Parts: sequence; C-alpha cells; structure tokens
Amino acid sequence: MANKDFKVKNGLDIQSPLPVSMGGTGQTSTSNTLNSLLPSQVGNSSKFLTSDGSNTSWATPAKGLTTGTTAQRPSSPTNGDLYYNTDEAQIEVYQNGNWLVANTTPGIPTGATATNQGSGRAYNNGQASVAFTAATSGGPVKTFTVTPSPSTSPSTFTGSSSPISVTGLASSTQYTYTVTAGNNFGTSSASSASSGVTATTVPQAPSISATAGNTNAVITITPGSTGGSSITQYTITSSPTTTTQTTSSTSYTFTGLTNSTAYTFTATATNANGTSSASSSSNSVTPTVPGLSVDYLVIAGGGGGGGSQTYSGGGGAGGYRSATSQTLTLNTGYAVTVGAGGQISGKGSNSSFNTFVSTGGGLGGNSQNAGRTGSLYSGGSGGSGGGAGNRSDSNNGTTGPAVGGYGNEGSYSPVEGYNGGTGYTGGGNASGSGGGGAGGVGAQGVQNSAGAAGGIGSNSFSSWATATSTGVSGYYAGGGGGGAEGNSPSYAGGAGGSGGGGKGWGNNGAAVAGTANTGGGGGGGNGGASGGSGIVIARYQSGSQQAYGGTIVSSGGYYYHTFTSSGNFITSLPKATGGTITTD
Repeated sequence: MANKDFKVKNGLDIQSPLPVSMGGTGQTSTSNTLNSLLPSQVGNSSKFLTSDGSNTSWATPAKGLTTGTTAQRPSSPTNGDLYYNTDEAQIEVYQNGNWLVANTTPGIPTGATATNQGSGRAYNNGQASVAFTAATSGGPVKTFTVTPSPSTSPSTFTGSSSPISVTGLASSTQYTYTVTAGNNFGTSSASSASSGVTATTVPQAPSISATAGNTNAVITITPGSTGGSSITQYTITSSPTTTTQTTSSTSYTFTGLTNSTAYTFTATATNANGTSSASSSSNSVTPTVPGLSVDYLVIAGGGGGGGSQTYSGGGGAGGYRSATSQTLTLNTGYAVTVGAGGQISGKGSNSSFNTFVSTGGGLGGNSQNAGRTGSLYSGGSGGSGGGAGNRSDSNNGTTGPAVGGYGNEGSYSPVEGYNGGTGYTGGGNASGSGGGGAGGVGAQGVQNSAGAAGGIGSNSFSSWATATSTGVSGYYAGGGGGGAEGNSPSYAGGAGGSGGGGKGWGNNGAAVAGTANTGGGGGGGNGGASGGSGIVIARYQSGSQQAYGGTIVSSGGYYYHTFTSSGNFITSLPKATGGTITTD
C-alpha cells in the first residue's frame, strides 16, 4: 500500500511513506490493510504516524508540528520548522522565507543569470558565477544543480544556494546555463537558460622571434588566443641580462643590448584577466654594428691604341669587375678611384672601390716596317689585352706573328677581360689587330684588309647603364679597333667593340679615342687614339638614401652612386636631400 494516504483522527492526511525527517521511518507495508496499521491516537494528537513495515506507531517529530490555517502560520519561523496547513491539507516546512510542501519535488528555479569570472584564471580554465532564484512553491530544496551548455567536464555543478560557481570553461567560448532543484522526492524541471556569456581568461602564451640590430634587437611577437579579452600589453624579457621591457605592439625594438653578446627573449601577454605564461625562448641573436649591403661595378681606364704606323693595334678595354652584397660599415668613408684612359700606345689606369681593384687596359701594339727593330708591335696586357700591330717583314712567317696582349681572363680570377688580337701570321703588310674587350677577344689583323674589330664589351650591367645614363647602349669596356692595312686609307679602320671602343684609322677617318667613363680602348693606326676613362658605380637597395658620394639617382628600388672621377663613398645619410647630389 505504498503512497497510500493515512487518515488520522484529527483529520490530518499523511502521505505514505512518511519521511524520516518528519519523524517517520519512510517504510509502509504493502501486505497489510490500512486498519491493521492504525493504532489508537488517544494521547497522541501532536505526534506523527510511523511504520516499520509491519507495525505502526505514533512518534514525536524532530520539531514540533503546529496545526492551523494559512493565516495562522508561525510569525517568526526558522528553517526546518514544520506546519500542518489545514486550508491546504498539507504538511509544510519553512525554508529560506517560504513555506513549502514538505513531501514533494521542489519547484523550478527562475532568473538564471551568469557572470564571467575570468580574472586570474589560467588560459582555457575560465569560471562563471551562476545566480538564480529558488521557487516559492513545491518542496524544500536539498541541492541545486547548474548545467552549462556547451558541455564541460564535469558536466554539472551543485550547491545548496545561489550563486553556484562553474569552472573549467574554454576561453573565448560562449556558454548558457540552466538550473534544477532537487530533494529526496525528485528533481524539478530545468529553468530557462541564462543569456550567453563568453568565458574569458588570461591569454594564451605568445610566440616570439628576434632579429639582431646595433645594441638592440627587433622583436616580433605572434599572439596566441586572447583568452576572450583583448591583449593590452606584452612583457619581453632578455637573457642573459634578464631585463624586461613592455609594449602594446607585436613589433618592438628591444634596446640597451651589448654588441657581440648573444641574447634570447621570452614574452608574456596581459589582458584584463591577468598575464599569460611565458613563451618559449626566441632564436638567439647577437647585436652588432650594422653595415650597408652594397653592390658595385668597377671599370678601369681603357688602353691607348698603337700609333706609330697605319696598321697599329687597338687598345684593350679597361678591367671589368663587379661584386654583390658587400657589407660596408656605417658612418665610414670609402675611397673611390676612377682610372684615366691610357695615352696613345699607353696602358690605362686602374680603378678601385676601397680595396677592390680593376686593372687598366693594355696598350695597342705599334706596327713595324721591314728592316726596323724593336718589339713594340706586341699588344700590352691589362684588364683586356691590346691588339698586336703588324710586322711587315718576313719574320712574320719565320719567327711568328706579333702577339696580342693578354687580358685577365681564363685562368685569371676574377675575369676582367679578354686578349687582344694576334698579328697577321704571314709576311707583308696587314691590318692592325683589335684590342680585347670585357665580352670577347679582339679580331686578328688580315693582309690587304680593313682594320680588325675590337673585342665586344659586356652588357651584364645594362640595367645599371640605363639607371645611371652611362655606358653605350647598355655596354661597357669595348676594345679599340685596329688600323687599316697600307700607307693610304684604302681600307676602313677597325670598328671599336660595343661598349665605348674607339675605331681604328682608315679611309673612314682618323683613329677615335675610347668613350669616356666606359673603359673603352682607343683606336689604333696612324697616330692612334687614347683609351676612355673608367667608371665606378655603387648601389644598394633601400627605401631611403643611406650614403652619399658621386651622382645619386634612385631607380627600381635601388640608390645608384655613379663616380666618373675619383671621390669618396660615405655610408651615412647626407645633410640634405633632393635633386642630384654630387660630392668630390
């Protein structure tokens, strides 16, 4: 007869089983009839009916049971007081300001409200406080249960009153919360869900990298998760000196470092909730005095053409050298020498950038008529070799032809240029040979012919030539042409090599000098002509001017400094900028 209502003499209805908290045993018998379970109530009007499963008796409750109407409830009750409400025919218990039905499931809580508690919480371990209002109806509450959505671990959180704390929340995640109330008789339905609240914590640890500077390092920070609250500050710590500096930016220059000392760095991130754990250490960097990375082209003066006879050789081009990514110290001056072109039958002068030297071009060989003595018919060696003059006697066939000058090519390192042309191998008159160029050898003299052409120059730096308005059609360092065969201009003079080489003497006119500031060799024959002067060009890639000296232009992301005469290249910002800047 479980859950059967017992009717006692004073009209009190008691639901079976009777809870122990009300003085009962919580047990009834299902095998006995109601009458056998009801003993006399005489003298027991203030007691509760209790059963051991076979017998019933009247017992004194833990607290006294007062009987009356709703209006007659005690005026100053305390939690746990019992009252039989004759208006409602129910036993009530006082709890937190309300009279609740003693033996029934609690009512549904209302007003669930969540408040984030991220401050000081480790990343991805947020906390919220969930407040609510207990029901004013239903049974007394033993335990309230809060359930987050999405689910957490653990999935529920319990407490005896509002508010209840919820832990282990994922950072930057929005949660809602429901509340149920429970007692020995069951659990209420869930409350309406709270409004969504995003969990916040301290940030996730960032990552960090460093680039060395001069007594400093440029720090790059890659943030992790914000923890749901904006990051307001990064704290960077150096090692080995353990100095800290703060910034709100992800790019920061850490100052005050000692050059030549290796450093690593760690970083933390801070938001409104607190500070993250430290990052892993950055890469190791060693601050140093900075330098300027410079590329340069150094061309020496071209050799002069031979001039003793009509069929003399052309002058060799000046040496042609280049270098890339050369680091120069800031606030330092570097000497620049621009070599002059060689005089007639003379070698060109060297050009240099600091200790980087290009060799002057070889002179053009003179011609030698039959019966004359001497060896000036051979071309001179240099950056590029001078062309040989012609030997008109029979020794051309017996002792060998005149020799062209040697250029610094082949086994030479670095290559500066090529050989001058070799003289005609047979006897009799022949044209002068061409001087060697930066891009090829000079042509050999030929009997009864126009002068031999000078060796071609190089256009490897044609973009530099365009940017600086120098060179000839993008070429530098062409060899001089040889003089035409014969004592009269019956043949044309040899063409100068592309890149400023002068033409040789012939029916198309006198020998021509090499073009200035190209390193071109002078034309040979009948008085000859001098070689062209050299040139030095330095450049660096930058968004702003980082040096001064020479004529300065900006083109294609580079600054070009062109020297057509000797001067200084200084790795420092000029006192004034704008226009074309020229310094000696």
